[in-house]
Amino acid sequence: MLGWFAPDPTPVLEGPHVVLRAPRSRDYEAWRALRRASRDFLKPYEPRWTEADLNRQAYGARLWRGRQEARRGTDYSFLLFEKTQRGEVLVGGLTISNVRRRAAQFATLGYWMGERFAGRGLMSEAVGVLLPYFFEVLALHRLQAAFLPHNQASRRVLEKNGFHEEGYAEHYLQIDGKWADHVLFALTRERWEARPKTGLP
Repeated sequence: MLGWFAPDPTPVLEGPHVVLRAPRSRDYEAWRALRRASRDFLKPYEPRWTEADLNRQAYGARLWRGRQEARRGTDYSFLLFEKTQRGEVLVGGLTISNVRRRAAQFATLGYWMGERFAGRGLMSEAVGVLLPYFFEVLALHRLQAAFLPHNQASRRVLEKNGFHEEGYAEHYLQIDGKWADHVLFALTRERWEARPKTGLP
């Protein structure tokens, strides 16, 4: 049970319109409501999940696992909030997962967005906010991402943040119960450091 009380090393990251931070116990109701309301929207893009995955026990296990992984430096989970006049509103989530050190120095980027918040540029901003943490704080060299070939929204998010297409992987991930092909994108430190300096995240 020590993991419940140990500090979570996942930072709070902010952009002009978004805040990223680790999930907390008090986020459960908002998280469940958003995932449930967006189920049909998310289903074609995610591994299969059921109503049982939305219960409080499953959420608690998710928090415990995420805290342990962050302390080990292998995975970092963020909830994504939009800044509004009434406070922060949960809109989605991001993960840096499968962190590899030594000669590899890479990780995998994943993200999801609630249906009613999609298409507003919030995820593009969130990924931009995450990149300085990835390259400057975690000091990793390469961030990889994959998406279904027809997912043009994900392509736009990655291209806006300087990722480049690198290939095509057959039967790469199991999505909605079926092995699916994915397009592979990545951003390296070299491209990150050569990016135009706009003054924005």
